[in-house]
Amino acid sequence: MHGADFAADPHGAYDEMRALGKPAAPVELAPGVEATLVVDYQTARAVLQNTQDFSRDPRRWKALNEGKIPLDSPVLPMMMHRPNAMFSDGAVHLRLRKNITDSLDKLNTGRIRRDVKDIALFLIDQFSERGSADLLNDYAKPLPALVFNRLVGCPADIGDRLASSMSALLDGTDAQKASEEISSCLMELITLKRREPGEDVTSWLIQHPAALSDEELNYQLFLLMGAGLEPEAALISNPLLLLLSGATSGRGSSMLPEEAVDHVLWNNPPIANYATHYPVRDVDLGGVQVEAGTPVVISFGGANTDPVLRTARQSLSKGGHLAWGAGPHACPAKSPAQVIALTAIETILNELPDLALAVPAEEMQWRPGPFHRALAAMPIRFAPSPGTRAASLQTPTDDARATTAEPSRAPAVQPSGQDAKPAKKGFWSSFLDIFRV
Repeated sequence: MHGADFAADPHGAYDEMRALGKPAAPVELAPGVEATLVVDYQTARAVLQNTQDFSRDPRRWKALNEGKIPLDSPVLPMMMHRPNAMFSDGAVHLRLRKNITDSLDKLNTGRIRRDVKDIALFLIDQFSERGSADLLNDYAKPLPALVFNRLVGCPADIGDRLASSMSALLDGTDAQKASEEISSCLMELITLKRREPGEDVTSWLIQHPAALSDEELNYQLFLLMGAGLEPEAALISNPLLLLLSGATSGRGSSMLPEEAVDHVLWNNPPIANYATHYPVRDVDLGGVQVEAGTPVVISFGGANTDPVLRTARQSLSKGGHLAWGAGPHACPAKSPAQVIALTAIETILNELPDLALAVPAEEMQWRPGPFHRALAAMPIRFAPSPGTRAASLQTPTDDARATTAEPSRAPAVQPSGQDAKPAKKGFWSSFLDIFRV
């Protein structure tokens, strides 16, 4: 599942597995990392909901405990244990999950839309005069990172470093160093918000009755960031690819953006294979024997395209697919994630109405990897236009200020003396220069 062939045609691989007549099949996630992949819809749902026989805690991973998994394996960062809601069970999971769900419930949907539109216009301004761009790396990737900064209440200095490290982490540029810098930034943010709380997710996590420690808060924020960046970028770019497919001089699909998002969640969900479970005892998955402590990975892309769902797929029923998971670990950020994606898609289509793919859709390259369904790049073209969209917008109203983060307005400390030079602004502080909230 880590090769280019799988990335090019994952559904062909799922069909081959189903042709074996079993609900699951043995796979290799990375060199030397074996797992069982569930491609059957009913079996996938059953595993996701079965907390008695399956654990989410990777500390049960037998091969890892026996030293059989290379410590430099590219899948280890996605599978190793961290003390957050994703990798916990039972009462610990309930405590950590409630901390997240209660905090996310305080988000204002209308304000999220306004924030996303502000950020989208800012990003479009960066490339609109060129008449061409990489929609993925110039728009779909940085937008969730900047939205995350806004939602968690990042001041300019922390936000610049966090955005830069997020980009390095996603690009695989010294991922270990980037991960350490992100953790450092989040700890600074937690310290700041304990001292100066605001109307933001970080402050709400801190103030929650669960009374999480700083370490727990750091891992919770890291989890939210990981779940909200690369998957969100694909939830923006994959539907846009569908909407623009077949277009050489304009929009190629008559679908509405919401329909395109639903289509992607059914057919090419951003997280295509994940939700790793570890059987607490030997189990039988419809004739497939799975040993205790071995990874069982859910194929959301495979389960959603199970032929038994033909009727549901024809209607693209929103409640039928498993793209958001199921059971106690179902995605808690489903609603804001969809709002962010739809707003980002609608904004760029409205601002660049002649937007078209620069190369045919079938020539787009998909990034290899067992877990995601994500493009490597998405070249686009359009009529050049002045980059004045963001600067022309009004400052948010007082009501809007009350429902979002309050970034610090303190200027960055500059070196003293005659030779002092202004520090180069990062993406986040440049954005804050236009939108002060």
